[in-house]
Amino acid sequence: MSILRDLANRIREQRDAIAHLTADLIRVPTENPPGRQYAAAVDVLVSALVGLGLPAERVPLGRELEAVTCAVGKGPTLYFHGHYDVVPATAEGQFDPHVRDGRIWGRGSADMKGALSSMIHALAALRGTGHGTRVELVLVPGEETGGSDGMARLSEAGFIDDGAVGAVLGEPTSGVIWNGSRGALTGRVRVRGRSAHVGLHYEGANAFEAAVPILNGLLTLKAEVAGRVTALSIEPESARQSILMLGGEVRGGHQFNLVPDGFEFSVERRFNPEEDMEAERSRLEEVVRTSAPPGVSADLEIFQEAPASSVSASDPLVVGLADAIAGVTGARPPVELCPGLLESRFYASRGVPAVAYGPGELEVSHGPEESVELDRLVECAVIYAHLAHAWGGEG
Repeated sequence: MSILRDLANRIREQRDAIAHLTADLIRVPTENPPGRQYAAAVDVLVSALVGLGLPAERVPLGRELEAVTCAVGKGPTLYFHGHYDVVPATAEGQFDPHVRDGRIWGRGSADMKGALSSMIHALAALRGTGHGTRVELVLVPGEETGGSDGMARLSEAGFIDDGAVGAVLGEPTSGVIWNGSRGALTGRVRVRGRSAHVGLHYEGANAFEAAVPILNGLLTLKAEVAGRVTALSIEPESARQSILMLGGEVRGGHQFNLVPDGFEFSVERRFNPEEDMEAERSRLEEVVRTSAPPGVSADLEIFQEAPASSVSASDPLVVGLADAIAGVTGARPPVELCPGLLESRFYASRGVPAVAYGPGELEVSHGPEESVELDRLVECAVIYAHLAHAWGGEG
């Protein structure tokens, strides 16, 4: 117990350093899309790790992209995982961090540059304590656009240790442990017609009108999908429904008095962990194919796909993390399904249990008032260190 107290004291003494690193990272506008300033962020991360006496490694990902890794300790591997890209700013000055009301404000403070600082300082505190776990920090770009430029490349290269005991993602979970995430099939339906002047409409083919029966077919599927609910815990009750959203993006037509020669709309299918990705993809394709009117050219392009993943609430990683949280905060956290996508799927695909828990709040992430509590940055660093130490015991 004295070792855990020492860990907590070491980290709490670094409160200002945790805040400063968070601010340094926020100042680098790693907006994704399009994927800006990644190299500058890597420089900040590597400099911070080396400055704390930690072994930093740059891992090439191709196209001049890099991941940053750092490992301390010996024994079975526990990953601390994060991403250094952020969504684009939605308010002026979001890359000029400032502290107000006990919070640090700026784009990426909650999702998830604050968590990166917490994890880095947790590793610094763990160094030399004799914990029986090898803790590896993995920081990647590209998460905000599906991970194809970051974690997908690491996974394809065989980076993940199949024998690892778990992975913890520092996502903004609002005090909850996320033990699973939905999968995604994101696509675009394109309907092609033939343009003509309204007075000669009979010479054209109206792509918008041809899209209506396809939309009706997908709306029927939407009602069917909403009847499927996950067995995993998530609030409110309506959040348990499987999801099909239509029309997030819509394009078509050129002029009010011309028959539209093209119409397209987006399809966003977010399926629960109990559902099969390939079956859901086939169902979407079938509905588009069979709903299109005779002679109409229509196709569905899937441009993002990601499997769902989950781990039991009784898994040792979930229980161990909940124990660490309770030991630091005095209360056990809820365990729920994440409402969005997580890079835990890359670890799950290799048989490694993965969960998310971070200092940020989902409610303010990606918004104009994004911020994170400084006390939570310190608290989560202590939690991460406690988990790593307790997981392996004394070495």
